[in-house]
Amino acid sequence: MVVLCLLLVSLVACGGRPVGDAARADVERLLDRRADAVLAHDETAFEGTGAGAGFGRLRAVPLADWSYRVKDLHRTGDTATADVDLRYRIEGYDRAPVTAGRTLALSRDRVGHWSVTSDRPARKSAQQLWDQGTVSVVRGERSLVLGVGQSGETLRKYAGLADRAVPAVSDAWGTDWSRRVVVLVPKSLEGMAGLLGSPASSYRGIAAVTTGEVGAPARAPADRVIVNPDAYGLLGAFGRQVVLTHETTHVATRTHTTPATPLWLSEGYADWVGYRTSGRTPAEAAPELARAVTEGRVPQSLPDDDDFGFSGGANGLAQAYESGWLACRLIAERWGEDRLGEFYRTVGAHQKRPGAVENAMREVLGTNVQDFTAQWRDYLRAQLDVR
Repeated sequence: MVVLCLLLVSLVACGGRPVGDAARADVERLLDRRADAVLAHDETAFEGTGAGAGFGRLRAVPLADWSYRVKDLHRTGDTATADVDLRYRIEGYDRAPVTAGRTLALSRDRVGHWSVTSDRPARKSAQQLWDQGTVSVVRGERSLVLGVGQSGETLRKYAGLADRAVPAVSDAWGTDWSRRVVVLVPKSLEGMAGLLGSPASSYRGIAAVTTGEVGAPARAPADRVIVNPDAYGLLGAFGRQVVLTHETTHVATRTHTTPATPLWLSEGYADWVGYRTSGRTPAEAAPELARAVTEGRVPQSLPDDDDFGFSGGANGLAQAYESGWLACRLIAERWGEDRLGEFYRTVGAHQKRPGAVENAMREVLGTNVQDFTAQWRDYLRAQLDVR
């Protein structure tokens, strides 16, 4: 028994608890104090837990919850690395916490107290906005805008656009959604890419994206509309409103958007809402597709999901969006706006892609994909051929 205890002394004290468990418990208590300090806006208490540079950066963020869960702790003497889940909730918007993977470096002093020496996104995890700098916050009537490296005036303009987008979306889709939107405005394209955990090249030329889980339950974190200020800044006032309304539509339709929903429908519907009351003609709103149709290059079929990537170039991507928009516009004109919304919901209710569109066309529109595609191609010729 004595020999066995000697062999295991680095892991277990004979008859006692594992040494690693004691260190983990100490770190968990440290992070509980750190979370309490964040929620109490107590900078002194926060700095008492270690590196405090991040406290001032997130001071303005209206937080309802903030907590850590230690997943793994790797200790070497008086230093350690903790892999943790940060869970936080924005007050009034998130119905469930956002979970973000973080990696914390820790050190232990001579009297055995642990403290945080650095806090960064975990490997393969996206940045949080405060990782990029001090967060400024503007509250709109129906929106919350958080930005880094942006003036208060700029953020107020985003709030105004979002406040106008929300009722426009509700008028088209209905009111069975939160009717509020969170907008994140980083300093640059690189900042946007950091928030999405992807290379900047993936979003060059994209004005904004909406993050969220498709088919998300009612109690879920609020979707975030993440702006690319480099591309967004090139748009005029009309284009900026269309983009915010488009992205807000994704927020509204999220719970009815599932793996069964093709991108031509989800993106086309969002564009349809964005342009719905604009008065723009199809040729004005779909210039790339109009050029193709006028030249006799009418698409043979509705766009595939792959057509919404960058493999076909900017023109091909534009044509994919414009094709989806005109398919939804066709449904709204010939079957009615309410039927378009019912069609969207019916497709999403199938959960799986095979048969979803086909069944919804039969049940809601009384047609099939082949006949609808033929009608859509005729519609493109009628609306876009300007010869």
